[in-house]
Amino acid sequence: MQLISEHLEKAIEQLSKLPGTGRKSAQRIAIHLLKQNEQYAQNLAQAILDLTTKVSRCSICGSISDTDPCSICSSPKREINTLCVVEEFNDVYLIERTNEFQGRYHVLGGIISPMDNVGPDQLRIKELLERVREESIQEVILALNPDAEGEATSYYINKLLQPYEIQVTRIAYGIPMGTELEYIDEVTLGRAFNSRTSL
Repeated sequence: MQLISEHLEKAIEQLSKLPGTGRKSAQRIAIHLLKQNEQYAQNLAQAILDLTTKVSRCSICGSISDTDPCSICSSPKREINTLCVVEEFNDVYLIERTNEFQGRYHVLGGIISPMDNVGPDQLRIKELLERVREESIQEVILALNPDAEGEATSYYINKLLQPYEIQVTRIAYGIPMGTELEYIDEVTLGRAFNSRTSL
Protein backbone atom coordinates (compact mmCIF):
# COMPACT_ATOMS: atom_id res chain seq x y z
CA MET A 1 0.00 0.00 0.00
CA GLN A 2 1.32 3.43 -0.99
CA LEU A 3 1.34 5.90 1.93
CA ILE A 4 -0.55 9.11 1.18
CA SER A 5 1.51 10.94 3.79
CA GLU A 6 4.25 9.68 6.03
CA HIS A 7 3.48 12.44 8.54
CA LEU A 8 -0.19 11.48 8.65
CA GLU A 9 0.79 7.85 9.21
CA LYS A 10 3.13 8.84 12.08
CA ALA A 11 0.35 10.91 13.68
CA ILE A 12 -2.11 8.01 13.41
CA GLU A 13 0.45 5.64 14.89
CA GLN A 14 1.05 7.90 17.92
CA LEU A 15 -2.64 8.70 18.45
CA SER A 16 -3.55 5.00 18.34
CA LYS A 17 -1.37 4.50 21.43
CA LEU A 18 -3.81 6.58 23.52
CA PRO A 19 -6.04 4.51 25.86
CA GLY A 20 -9.30 3.46 24.24
CA THR A 21 -8.19 4.71 20.83
CA GLY A 22 -7.99 2.19 18.02
CA ARG A 23 -6.53 2.81 14.59
CA LYS A 24 -9.84 4.04 13.09
CA SER A 25 -10.40 6.53 15.91
CA ALA A 26 -6.79 7.68 15.63
CA GLN A 27 -7.26 8.19 11.90
CA ARG A 28 -10.42 10.29 12.49
CA ILE A 29 -8.58 12.44 15.06
CA ALA A 30 -5.58 12.92 12.75
CA ILE A 31 -7.82 13.95 9.85
CA HIS A 32 -9.72 16.31 12.15
CA LEU A 33 -6.40 17.89 13.16
CA LEU A 34 -5.45 18.27 9.50
CA LYS A 35 -8.58 20.37 8.94
CA GLN A 36 -7.68 22.79 11.76
CA ASN A 37 -5.48 25.86 11.42
CA GLU A 38 -1.87 25.95 12.57
CA GLN A 39 -2.70 27.91 15.74
CA TYR A 40 -5.06 25.13 16.89
CA ALA A 41 -2.32 22.54 16.41
CA GLN A 42 0.23 24.69 18.25
CA ASN A 43 -2.15 25.23 21.18
CA LEU A 44 -2.83 21.49 21.39
CA ALA A 45 0.87 20.65 21.20
CA GLN A 46 1.68 23.23 23.90
CA ALA A 47 -1.08 21.90 26.16
CA ILE A 48 0.35 18.37 25.84
CA LEU A 49 3.89 19.61 26.55
CA ASP A 50 2.68 21.59 29.58
CA LEU A 51 0.88 18.49 30.81
CA THR A 52 4.12 16.52 30.83
CA THR A 53 6.43 19.27 32.09
CA LYS A 54 4.38 21.53 34.38
CA VAL A 55 2.02 19.13 36.14
CA SER A 56 3.46 17.20 39.08
CA ARG A 57 2.37 15.24 42.16
CA CYS A 58 1.48 16.98 45.40
CA SER A 59 3.99 15.94 48.05
CA ILE A 60 1.24 15.74 50.68
CA CYS A 61 -1.74 13.98 49.08
CA GLY A 62 -0.18 12.51 45.93
CA SER A 63 -2.70 14.09 43.56
CA ILE A 64 -1.70 16.03 40.47
CA SER A 65 -1.23 19.77 40.66
CA ASP A 66 0.45 22.77 39.10
CA THR A 67 1.77 23.69 42.55
CA ASP A 68 3.22 21.84 45.54
CA PRO A 69 1.36 21.52 47.83
CA CYS A 70 -1.78 21.38 45.71
CA SER A 71 -4.63 23.88 46.06
CA ILE A 72 -6.72 21.41 48.11
CA CYS A 73 -3.97 20.61 50.65
CA SER A 74 -3.07 24.29 51.04
CA SER A 75 -6.64 25.60 51.24
CA PRO A 76 -7.66 26.93 54.68
CA LYS A 77 -11.30 26.31 53.75
CA ARG A 78 -10.96 22.52 53.62
CA GLU A 79 -11.77 20.33 56.65
CA ILE A 80 -8.38 19.27 57.99
CA ASN A 81 -9.68 16.39 60.11
CA THR A 82 -11.31 14.35 57.28
CA LEU A 83 -9.25 12.38 54.80
CA CYS A 84 -10.65 10.62 51.73
CA VAL A 85 -8.48 7.76 50.47
CA VAL A 86 -8.68 7.13 46.72
CA GLU A 87 -6.91 4.87 44.27
CA GLU A 88 -5.72 7.38 41.65
CA PHE A 89 -5.64 11.14 41.13
CA ASN A 90 -8.52 11.03 38.62
CA ASP A 91 -10.75 9.88 41.52
CA VAL A 92 -10.02 13.21 43.23
CA TYR A 93 -11.21 14.99 40.10
CA LEU A 94 -14.44 12.96 40.00
CA ILE A 95 -15.23 13.52 43.69
CA GLU A 96 -14.44 17.24 43.46
CA ARG A 97 -16.95 17.61 40.63
CA THR A 98 -19.74 16.56 43.04
CA ASN A 99 -19.04 19.53 45.37
CA GLU A 100 -20.07 17.25 48.25
CA PHE A 101 -16.74 16.51 49.96
CA GLN A 102 -14.94 19.36 51.75
CA GLY A 103 -12.09 17.46 53.37
CA ARG A 104 -8.70 16.52 51.96
CA TYR A 105 -7.45 13.53 49.99
CA HIS A 106 -4.83 10.81 50.05
CA VAL A 107 -4.01 9.13 46.71
CA LEU A 108 -2.68 5.59 47.09
CA GLY A 109 -1.35 5.34 43.54
CA GLY A 110 -3.09 2.01 42.92
CA ILE A 111 -4.58 -0.90 44.83
CA ILE A 112 -3.28 -4.17 46.19
CA SER A 113 -3.28 -6.60 43.26
CA PRO A 114 -1.24 -9.80 43.62
CA MET A 115 -2.01 -10.70 39.98
CA ASP A 116 -0.20 -7.51 38.89
CA ASN A 117 2.57 -7.89 41.51
CA VAL A 118 1.33 -4.81 43.39
CA GLY A 119 1.63 -5.15 47.15
CA PRO A 120 1.17 -2.68 50.01
CA ASP A 121 4.79 -1.53 49.71
CA GLN A 122 4.17 -0.23 46.18
CA LEU A 123 1.34 2.00 47.40
CA ARG A 124 1.34 5.18 49.49
CA ILE A 125 -0.01 3.38 52.58
CA LYS A 126 2.99 4.25 54.76
CA GLU A 127 2.44 7.94 53.92
CA LEU A 128 -1.24 7.56 54.88
CA LEU A 129 -0.30 6.21 58.32
CA GLU A 130 2.18 9.07 58.78
CA ARG A 131 -0.54 11.60 57.98
CA VAL A 132 -2.94 9.96 60.44
CA ARG A 133 -0.23 10.09 63.15
CA GLU A 134 0.96 13.64 62.47
CA GLU A 135 -2.23 15.44 61.43
CA SER A 136 -5.43 15.87 63.43
CA ILE A 137 -7.34 13.27 61.41
CA GLN A 138 -10.64 12.18 62.95
CA GLU A 139 -12.16 10.30 59.99
CA VAL A 140 -10.69 8.34 57.08
CA ILE A 141 -13.13 7.68 54.25
CA LEU A 142 -12.20 4.76 52.02
CA ALA A 143 -13.40 5.58 48.49
CA LEU A 144 -11.93 2.64 46.59
CA ASN A 145 -13.59 0.73 43.77
CA PRO A 146 -15.97 -2.04 44.91
CA ASP A 147 -14.10 -4.82 43.11
CA ALA A 148 -12.04 -7.63 44.67
CA GLU A 149 -8.79 -5.63 44.73
CA GLY A 150 -10.51 -2.51 46.09
CA GLU A 151 -12.20 -4.55 48.81
CA ALA A 152 -8.90 -6.22 49.78
CA THR A 153 -7.13 -2.85 49.91
CA SER A 154 -9.92 -1.32 52.01
CA TYR A 155 -9.79 -4.26 54.41
CA TYR A 156 -5.99 -4.01 54.71
CA ILE A 157 -6.04 -0.25 55.38
CA ASN A 158 -8.89 -0.61 57.87
CA LYS A 159 -6.85 -3.19 59.84
CA LEU A 160 -3.82 -0.87 59.89
CA LEU A 161 -5.92 2.06 61.12
CA GLN A 162 -7.56 0.16 64.00
CA PRO A 163 -4.89 1.14 66.60
CA TYR A 164 -5.62 4.82 65.96
CA GLU A 165 -8.60 6.43 67.62
CA ILE A 166 -10.24 7.56 64.40
CA GLN A 167 -13.43 6.73 62.55
CA VAL A 168 -12.93 4.67 59.37
CA THR A 169 -15.85 4.80 56.93
CA ARG A 170 -16.40 3.94 53.30
CA ILE A 171 -18.53 5.45 50.60
CA ALA A 172 -21.90 3.75 50.12
CA TYR A 173 -22.35 1.41 47.16
CA GLY A 174 -25.77 0.83 45.76
CA ILE A 175 -28.21 1.34 42.93
CA PRO A 176 -27.66 4.22 40.49
CA MET A 177 -30.51 6.72 40.12
CA GLY A 178 -32.92 5.85 37.30
CA THR A 179 -32.00 2.15 37.21
CA GLU A 180 -34.68 -0.52 37.47
CA LEU A 181 -34.16 -3.31 40.00
CA GLU A 182 -34.39 -6.05 37.38
CA TYR A 183 -31.17 -4.80 35.78
CA ILE A 184 -29.15 -4.78 39.04
CA ASP A 185 -26.85 -7.69 39.82
CA GLU A 186 -27.19 -9.52 43.15
CA VAL A 187 -23.95 -8.17 44.67
CA THR A 188 -24.89 -4.54 43.97
CA LEU A 189 -28.42 -5.10 45.25
CA GLY A 190 -27.07 -6.75 48.41
CA ARG A 191 -24.72 -3.83 49.01
CA ALA A 192 -27.58 -1.39 48.51
CA PHE A 193 -29.52 -3.13 51.30
CA ASN A 194 -26.49 -3.12 53.59
CA SER A 195 -25.81 0.57 52.89
CA ARG A 196 -29.39 1.71 53.35
CA THR A 197 -30.03 4.95 55.27
CA SER A 198 -33.11 6.34 57.00
CA LEU A 199 -35.22 8.96 55.27
